[in-house]
Amino acid sequence: MIAAYDRPGAVRYAHEWAYRRNPAYYDFSALGGDCTNFASQCIYAGSGVMNFTPETGWYYLSSSRRTPAWTGVEFLYRFLVGNKGVGPYAVEVPIEEAMPGDVLQLTDGTRFYHSPVIVSVGWPARPDTILVAAHTLDADNRPLSTYRYAGVRFLHILGVRRPG
Repeated sequence: MIAAYDRPGAVRYAHEWAYRRNPAYYDFSALGGDCTNFASQCIYAGSGVMNFTPETGWYYLSSSRRTPAWTGVEFLYRFLVGNKGVGPYAVEVPIEEAMPGDVLQLTDGTRFYHSPVIVSVGWPARPDTILVAAHTLDADNRPLSTYRYAGVRFLHILGVRRPG
């Protein structure tokens, strides 16, 4: 069964936890960064379902019982754009199609390294009108234009497949 992604729920979660850590989740800041963990938490707030496929799924039970997609930038990308099973699924879109609750990922030209969550998109959609929330370098309502990056990809969450 396909359900709508709760964008307002994902954005509310992002605002609530942008400068704090939800005690239900481990803080990976000292282990390479917490940005994708935070992005996954926001996506989960908007989807309400995890994918428990070993290795290639997307779930968090504890710091040692999680898939790489929960905390790894590239792994999250591969899960969202390749997911044909339970959970959220996404497509890469141009900046004009990005929406609040979506995730963007920044690259230094060699690798993608950061996964902020979009909390607002102004008109027209440009780096200075897209606001994000993120962990590691904690931020809320931060313009995308204030980051240094060589490129960006926008992951638009299309919906959520529910079990059953």
